[in-house]
Amino acid sequence: MKKGFTLLEMVIVLMVIGAIFLLMVPNISKVTSIVNDESCDNQLRIVDTAIIEYQIMYDELPTSVEDLIMEDLLSEKQAKCRNGKMIDIIDGKAEAN
Repeated sequence: MKKGFTLLEMVIVLMVIGAIFLLMVPNISKVTSIVNDESCDNQLRIVDTAIIEYQIMYDELPTSVEDLIMEDLLSEKQAKCRNGKMIDIIDGKAEAN
C-alpha cells in the first residue's frame, strides 16, 4: 500500500487555504487603511511641531509648508501623508487635504 495524499485530498486542502486567504484580504485592506490614517495623524503632529519651531525662530506663523521646508524644519517627504493627502497650514495648524 502506497502512502501519500490523493488528488482529492490535495484539492480540498488547497480550497481551504484559498478560503482562509479570501477571508483575510478584507481585513488586511482595513488594517492598511487604519495604519495610513494614523500615520497621517502622526505626520500632522510633526508638522505642528515644526510650526511651533518656526514661530519661535521668527515670531510669526509660517504661511505654508514650503516655509518649513525652506528652513529645514521639514523634508519634502514630510509634506505629504502616506494616504496621498497633502498637508497645508491653516490658521497656524497643520491639516490634511
